Amino acid sequence: MSIQEQGPGFALRPMRGEDLAAVGAVERAAYAYPWSDEIFQDCLRVGYCCWVGEIARDIVAHGIMSVAVGECHIFNLCVHPRCQRQGLGRALLRHLLSLALKRKADTAFLEVRASNSGARALYVSEGFCEIGTRRKYYPAGKGREDATVLAKELRSPDFGEGV
Repeated sequence: MSIQEQGPGFALRPMRGEDLAAVGAVERAAYAYPWSDEIFQDCLRVGYCCWVGEIARDIVAHGIMSVAVGECHIFNLCVHPRCQRQGLGRALLRHLLSLALKRKADTAFLEVRASNSGARALYVSEGFCEIGTRRKYYPAGKGREDATVLAKELRSPDFGEGV
């Protein structure tokens, strides 16, 4: 199994079942409303692209994506709070988009909390554009929060590599 180096000490590899406890710990550290371990287990079971990012064999990031019918959907991109703002999320995002392109996806989609300005800035800087809003999509402290829907064309109009 090939581990891809993404920067000093940061490596990406496919997620395995034995990673779920560590992935869940990162998720709970980063989000007030984290995914359950069962959701991650289901993502592995159905064959989504599930990756982890490690520093010194310590899982500090994870990403989940589906690819089908010319589209990819990034469901989850998470970096432990102590490792944020170091380029790890960007490296993981670029890796997922590269995999999507290899699997013949033309367009990438994702949702992000309207209030998550850091993630929104990352996605926009990587070429994502806002295409809509999903009202009351995420749980929030007082009710529900909107999600901003973003998309990115992965191939240029002349069908060249885009990412």
